[in-house]
Amino acid sequence: MYTPIPDPVGGSLTLSALIATLPLLTVFALLGIARWKAQWAALAGLAVTLLVAVLAYRMPAGQAFSAAAEGAAFGLFPIMWIVVNAIWVYNLTVATGHFDVLRRSFAKVSDDQRIQAIIIAFCFGGLLEALAGFGTPVAITAVMLIAMGFEKFRAAAVALVANTAPVAFGAMAVPITTLASITGLPEADLAAMVGRQTPILAVFVPLVLVSMVDGRRGLRQTWPAAVVGGLTFGILQFLCSNFASVALTDIAASLGGALAVVLLLRVWRPAGAAAVPEPVAVGGGDGIDTDATAPTAAVTQDSRSDMIKAYAPYLVIIAVFSIAQAAPIAALLKLGTIRFAWPGLDIVLADGSRPSAITFKLELLQSGGTLLLVSGLLSMIILGLGPAAAARAYGATVHQLRWAILTVACVLALAYVMNLSGQTTSIGLWMAGAGMAFAFLSPILGWLGVAVTGSDTSSNALFGTLQVAAAQGTGLSPTLLAAANSSGGVLGKMISPQNLAIAAAAVGISGQEGVLLRRLLPWTVVFLLGMCLLIFLQSTPILGWMVP
Repeated sequence: MYTPIPDPVGGSLTLSALIATLPLLTVFALLGIARWKAQWAALAGLAVTLLVAVLAYRMPAGQAFSAAAEGAAFGLFPIMWIVVNAIWVYNLTVATGHFDVLRRSFAKVSDDQRIQAIIIAFCFGGLLEALAGFGTPVAITAVMLIAMGFEKFRAAAVALVANTAPVAFGAMAVPITTLASITGLPEADLAAMVGRQTPILAVFVPLVLVSMVDGRRGLRQTWPAAVVGGLTFGILQFLCSNFASVALTDIAASLGGALAVVLLLRVWRPAGAAAVPEPVAVGGGDGIDTDATAPTAAVTQDSRSDMIKAYAPYLVIIAVFSIAQAAPIAALLKLGTIRFAWPGLDIVLADGSRPSAITFKLELLQSGGTLLLVSGLLSMIILGLGPAAAARAYGATVHQLRWAILTVACVLALAYVMNLSGQTTSIGLWMAGAGMAFAFLSPILGWLGVAVTGSDTSSNALFGTLQVAAAQGTGLSPTLLAAANSSGGVLGKMISPQNLAIAAAAVGISGQEGVLLRRLLPWTVVFLLGMCLLIFLQSTPILGWMVP
């Protein structure tokens, strides 16, 4: 039996926390400074965290490796199970040429790349985050931007930055429901609090996107569309999370934001459209083969039937996920869920309880990946693609994502070892020692959790109870700090090694994740500091009225 303690190194919490950060420092240093490929940086980080667990935290080696195996299994299912099936659905549209139709449809709304960044990366990406999450929106929107003529690195960076504001309510609000179950706080209160934090972020994200595409000129010329899209998204996110359905928050916000921008474009057009280079193919490397998206020289008029088929896979995804949320169907799908104690783990916490992470949950039917697989099979029929061609597309998708799969498995293995050995607890308790100032630091803890795991859900599971304990010890609002974990966490997603790997694989720049990381570091730091300031002000009488 193993019982983790927060101060195993010389009885010092500070020294233990510093040692516990070594795996994270290893990953980010190898990625951002040494410029290693993500899969090898993640593997090295995993090796370091195993050494720290065994040598510093005195975790039995067998249990440390068993924890790593469970984390890797979770990385494969459900996370990469979701991503592979999501990109397979996209590849089906490429194989039949209907993705080119979808691209032309978006181009008809606007041929301005700055507007396309808002509609595709922010609004459509938000919709995909609402439905699936776990890297799906980054993978699909990055490739869509490539098809619209974006340069590869810019497409990946824009997709990653856009995938922030919707994350806390992603995957049908799973991060919020997980946070509620972990902390024991009312789900409605947590949703309402997060809904008074991330909508403020949503207002600024589209402005950043247009500046990433076209610099200051883009910001000066396109700000009305960015403000209308971001403000509409934020208002609907606030209203839905506070007064309507938590699960449908991002769906309403994304569709509303896109509609608002489209309506604005009927009466206003930005000056000086950003130069649009010819769309490039992503095939030939580890990326998704988008040769089918190359435009023809002449203007193509798509039939109504082709337009319907182009949008059909995404409409099918919405329908399948919506049906799966219906109580009778959800109850039926739950019958396919298998729970079992992960072999080789015998961990008891200091209070005598056992961590929930040692129980592995296999949602064979209810998983987002399984629902995406069903959506793909239905889309295959609608698009008229034969089983053999669909199977070839699936095999190609797995091959193209092979390094991303390895990276995600290693990152989740690292996260599980850090969590179960007590390393994350040491870091969290050390930060909580800041007292009342912890309100400012609280979002950083969530940011750190998502940076490690790539998932706001996982970060909430890691640090949710710690945030509540810190709040109770410092006299701060538990609801505020628990929500801060989720809201701060969304800003760590753009630099998470697993999401960097997914974005790089999608656009065909695998091995250059370190370049992406360096491009995104300033944005994640600026956004995080803004969120820290907001949370701190909400802990004071200045904005304390915002806390439910």
